[in-house]
Amino acid sequence: MKTAWALVAAALSLSLSSGAALADSAPKPTDLATQNAVADYNAGNFTAARSEFRRAAQKGSRLAEFNYAMMLLNGEGGPADVPEGKKWLRRAADANMTHAQYVYGKMYDDGQFVERDPTEAHRWFLRAANQGHVQAELALANQFLDGRGTARDNTQAFAWYKKAAEGGDMTAQYVAGSFYERGGDGVERNLNVARAYYAAAAAQGDPAAKLKYLQLSAELEQKKPQ
Repeated sequence: MKTAWALVAAALSLSLSSGAALADSAPKPTDLATQNAVADYNAGNFTAARSEFRRAAQKGSRLAEFNYAMMLLNGEGGPADVPEGKKWLRRAADANMTHAQYVYGKMYDDGQFVERDPTEAHRWFLRAANQGHVQAELALANQFLDGRGTARDNTQAFAWYKKAAEGGDMTAQYVAGSFYERGGDGVERNLNVARAYYAAAAAQGDPAAKLKYLQLSAELEQKKPQ
């Protein structure tokens, strides 16, 4: 269960840190209530935050629906309540909150709190990825590469890795670089482009990408006309 708890805790942290971006320029009462809940959560007042998220969720705040779901699943601010947590998570996902869609899909992909169902996971990853959610793009790429929840399709996998890479995901940048380095599956081999993707991943701290960048740099240098 440790992986499951780590998943929901990470999802909660991401949601809370991005809450301000979801607020209108003139905050509604539900937005203000959600912001107060975020402030209480960040201050460690979990019991108060959970109650505030619940009230705002009941009034239709998508962010509150998601955060309340995460606190229920994670057992923060009160006992864990998985059925209720799944209900509120699904409500946020149905309300088109892309991060909720991603987390809901990951729950099915990992088989945590629900029976594992890669096909259902694929459906939710696709909904979120089609709206530009970078983590969902990466998850979708991995599914296409593995043939998990959908037919194996390296061309589709590359397309989604590239989208996630352009969105700044370090892992996707490395994998996109590897596609360009080897070529195939509809990708024309291009060491310069591969090196650029490796450089982007290396700049974010990927040691394997740094090594690849140095190797390709040396190889390209040797190919220069003397």
